[in-house]
Amino acid sequence: MTQIVDGETVSTAATATRSSVEHNALTATTTAEAAAPQPGAAPTVLEDTPGPEPSPTPSAPSAVEAALEADKEPQNPLTEKFSEAEWVALKEFRSTLPETFKEAFPEQDDAESTPYNLWGVTINPLKPKDARVSVVLMKFLRARNLNPAEAKDMLISTLRWRKSFKIDEAMKEQFPEDVFGKLGRTYGKDKDGHPIAYNLYGANKDLDAVFGDIQRFLRWRVAFMEESITLLDFETVDQMIQIHDYEGVSMSSRTQASKNAASEASSIFQGHYPEFLAKKFFVNVPSFLTWIFWIFKPLLSTATVAKMSVVGSGPKVIGTALLPLIPADQLPKRYGGDADAF
Repeated sequence: MTQIVDGETVSTAATATRSSVEHNALTATTTAEAAAPQPGAAPTVLEDTPGPEPSPTPSAPSAVEAALEADKEPQNPLTEKFSEAEWVALKEFRSTLPETFKEAFPEQDDAESTPYNLWGVTINPLKPKDARVSVVLMKFLRARNLNPAEAKDMLISTLRWRKSFKIDEAMKEQFPEDVFGKLGRTYGKDKDGHPIAYNLYGANKDLDAVFGDIQRFLRWRVAFMEESITLLDFETVDQMIQIHDYEGVSMSSRTQASKNAASEASSIFQGHYPEFLAKKFFVNVPSFLTWIFWIFKPLLSTATVAKMSVVGSGPKVIGTALLPLIPADQLPKRYGGDADAF
């Protein structure tokens, strides 16, 4: 019985297999007949349907393009005004920064690679490409007629002087308000955005208190200059207006100590604060001092003289000279403006 069952099973499977083969053969024949061209029918042409266009492979920048990109200079409104000659001089000057820093700080082993903060702008000697850095360096170049070697010497001298003078300590020093509080003020801006610094030479009649310690006076004067510079952003403005007020100054004010202090201060600013002056006005100048300006005029550069003006006395006269440059609301009333300032 088992064999019969098995036989039936085998027989059934064989029958199923044979039927499946016959069915597939029939289907294939039918499909072939359908696919075959019928008598009198036009032949079928298969269309070649185009696929999607392959995306273009971005090409790598050429060596020229890469070089141009690497040579691209960061810009701000001030650097955009640089001339071609200034850019050439700047690039040469900038390449000497590691050597410059090393010469300025010979006792520092890594000076050639250590960033230095000058007037709020960080100069990295190894990566000096920065718009604000360019503005600061251009000051030294312009002060030396775009001569990179001379600008380098000036920068080295300035860095050394700042260290020996201890600028940071001078900025933190508390100076007597009753002695120096009225001698220097900053107030307002001119129509081009330059901040305005006022030096009031006759504000304190106690000359011994002011000039008795010349080094203290110089520290105060330098600190006042540094504070004024903090008003510059080195992006849109990098210079200031200075107004030197001689009201109250007399012949007796010209002591030997005051002369020595003025001489040293002048030397400091000429040697270590290049191109910070947009315009300088001397106001309320006594007649006995006016001739001094004309005596020293031949010793000054044409560019410097062009920035200096000796103005008369009184709000009306002074205002006539200053108001074309300074808005009335930015100019104190004592100088012909409308501002209720010092």
